[in-house]
This record gives sequence, C-alpha cells and structure tokens, in this order.
Amino acid sequence: MQGNEAQPQSIEAFNQIAHAAVKQLSHIATLPEVTLGIIELVENPNSSAQDLNGLIGRDPALSARVLKVVNSAFYGLPRQIGSINRAISLLGLNAVKNIAIAASLAKLFRGGALCDRFDAKELWSHSIAVATAAKLLAKEARMSSGDEAFLAGLMHDIGIMVALQTDRAKLAQVFASMQFNGDGTPAMDFRFIERHEFGADHGHFGEALCEQWKFPRSLVLACGHHHDPTSAPAGSRQIPWIVFIADRLATENGGFAIDICDREIPREAFECLGIAPEQLDTVRAQLTVALDEVEATFAT
Repeated sequence: MQGNEAQPQSIEAFNQIAHAAVKQLSHIATLPEVTLGIIELVENPNSSAQDLNGLIGRDPALSARVLKVVNSAFYGLPRQIGSINRAISLLGLNAVKNIAIAASLAKLFRGGALCDRFDAKELWSHSIAVATAAKLLAKEARMSSGDEAFLAGLMHDIGIMVALQTDRAKLAQVFASMQFNGDGTPAMDFRFIERHEFGADHGHFGEALCEQWKFPRSLVLACGHHHDPTSAPAGSRQIPWIVFIADRLATENGGFAIDICDREIPREAFECLGIAPEQLDTVRAQLTVALDEVEATFAT
C-alpha cells in the first residue's frame, strides 16, 4: 500500500463507517450520565445557573474536579472559589460545562501501550498540551471562547481512542505501516493508512463520537477538520484552525506527532484568527509554564 495514495471512498462512506463503529462501542462511547445531563441542560435556553449548580452538586467527585480546575493558576482568579455556584457566576454556564466535560474525559484515555509507537497515556498528555496551547491561542486572538478552544484541543484526537476500542489489531497495523524520514518526521499521511485499515480515519471517528454525545457543532468540526480546517464550512473554521496551530505548537519539543506530516502554518490560518505569525512566540513563551499547571490539574 502506498501511504499517500488517493482512496475512493466518499465523505458519506467515511461517516457511515465511523458512526457504525461508534454505535458498536460501549465503554468510550458513553459519557457519565451527569456529564450528558450538563450538556443538555446548558444547551437548553430555559436553564439557569441554579439548575447547573444542582446537577453538578449531585456528583461530589465531579464537583471537586471542577473546583480544582477553576482554582488552578491557569484561570488566574483573584481568590479561591469554594462552590460551584460561585464558579458559575464568575465563569458562566458554558465555561463550567466545558470544564465538567474536560474533567470527565481523562478516564477515556486508557488502554495502555498498544505498541512501541502508541500509548494511550502519551495521547492524553498530547491532548492536554494541545488544549493548553489552544486556550492560549484563543486568548491571543481575543476570542471569548477560550474554554471551548481548550475542550476542542482536549478532544481533537479522541477518534484514535475510538479506533483503539473498535479494533486494536487494526490500529497496531496502522502504526506498524508508518514510514519516517531520516529526521524522524512522518513520511506518510497517518490518515490514509487509517482509511486503508478501518475505512475511515480518526477525524471521522472523533466527529461521529461528538455527534453521538450531542456536543456543540464547533467541537464536532474541531475533531473532524483539525487536519484540514479549510474543509470545514466557511464561517466555522476558527476553532479548527486554533486546534491545527495548537497541534503543531504542542509538538515542537516532542510528544505525539505521528499524524502531522506538514508543520507549515498557512497564511489563511492567521487571517482567520486575526493574528500575526510573530504572536505565536507569545504563546510559545507562555505554554511551558501553563502546561505544567494544566498537567497537574488534569492528571489521571
């Protein structure tokens, strides 16, 4: 098989395969009931902050994790927050919803080492790094959706975990089929090999999972289009571009990068976000310190 050969399946065929795979899963395809309830509640325009406070309060462990995140240095709030209600009043329903989802995700990145090129824990560490870079990028771009960008970064490669749960042997073959340049960078497109083995790639799997979870459209698009944001609908490319850039920033010093063939960031990305290339240096300077805090906060 040539790793970069064109494959004949249509987008519809890719999506059908991905949705069928997600429906067959039991472990990863099910978010905790309280988390699903939080998503539905916040999406309901008639919901109130008190409703969200009551729902999170039913799960003491989740409440503790949310408060840990809210009180982390990454948020930089002036004083410790002792209640979910106070967190909601300061950050808003959407931000607390995203924090609650993020706090629920870590346990889905389990499964240990599949082969010498893949360990689920390494993917979780990579996802945390991308999420951190995404939030910093959103701030640099003066976007109000920093928590949404963070969650998109945390979720972007979840489709690989769907592939792992679907067929471990096939995913191992994907990694075994990869070829590399002399400097260790991928010489093949990881997604083409995924499509050869599974009939769909991790973008399709991630998009299908987000749709099953009834996530906002922006997160669905981030999972499905983070390798090619121009394939997302016009007007909905900001979050995919943020994840695209964050993916590259997060792996400049190592980490899970087997699916990144081209590290160049096109001009269109900067134009979409309204930032200049040199502003990425600001994000790089902040990333190391911020990542230490976020890793401690979201450690499994």
